[in-house]
Amino acid sequence: MANKMIWGIKMKIKVNFFDKSLWKRYFSVLSIVSVIMSFVLIGVDIPDEDKLTTMIVLFLVLIITYLLMWAQANRSDDVTLNINNSSVRIKVGDIFEDQEYKKDGDEESPLKVVAFNEYFDTQVDNRIISKRTLNGRYINEQIYNIEEFDRSLDSELAEKMIGSNENRKAGKKKKYKLGTIFQHGNYLLTAFSKFDDDNRAHLHMNDYINFLINFWNEVDIVYGGRTVVIPLLGSGMTRFKGYDMVSEQELLELLIWSFKVSRIKFKHPAHVCIVIHKSSKDKINFYKLRSVENGL
Repeated sequence: MANKMIWGIKMKIKVNFFDKSLWKRYFSVLSIVSVIMSFVLIGVDIPDEDKLTTMIVLFLVLIITYLLMWAQANRSDDVTLNINNSSVRIKVGDIFEDQEYKKDGDEESPLKVVAFNEYFDTQVDNRIISKRTLNGRYINEQIYNIEEFDRSLDSELAEKMIGSNENRKAGKKKKYKLGTIFQHGNYLLTAFSKFDDDNRAHLHMNDYINFLINFWNEVDIVYGGRTVVIPLLGSGMTRFKGYDMVSEQELLELLIWSFKVSRIKFKHPAHVCIVIHKSSKDKINFYKLRSVENGL
């Protein structure tokens, strides 16, 4: 994705100038304009000497219209899709900021998802958990008593523990299935990543897909008709084993696909909101998501 200057505005080019879906939308607009012009020309007689000028002006208007649509497509950072008759909004933001994620009619605060590792570690020391991650920020800013939090989590998830790593030198030892959710206030904390012996997060792609399927099943149990706000899970993870690189766009499309196959339905005004961090904004083609809405 290259940066280009268009009319004095620096813009990240994410949508190709000859993008098929953009041209399809443009021709839809063009057909409406053609119908309107046909009716106008029935009652308006253009002098012969003005016909060429009129054609040039109309041609320029059509070109400018397409350029405006193309620029808008590249600058888009907020799109709402209809998946399974549920509203899925993708936007740029930060789940910890005081932003309005509710729609008119929402009576309860949304549930915000934060990814933990498979041990639900709470040790923010820049070795196990970095203080710069959403996970680290959540622990430092939202958990006021770590010991009490750990006891509550152990009690709540006792039946969901799948094993114990007694050889682990740092961090917790109880291990949980990926996708397991622990509700803490207005937050849904989920076991997302596996940790190796050096406390480095990693996933195989099949682990990621299995996580998504189990995650949505758990969300279906606990969300209670409330809006669910989700960060782009997996963004920034460099160790997807077996894959050289997985882009943020691919992760986002997988997240949307997994919601579609889950068959969960959010009744209005509740919806799903996927939040893209501003650092990843230029890596996401928001316009393309419109074309995958029905084609996933």
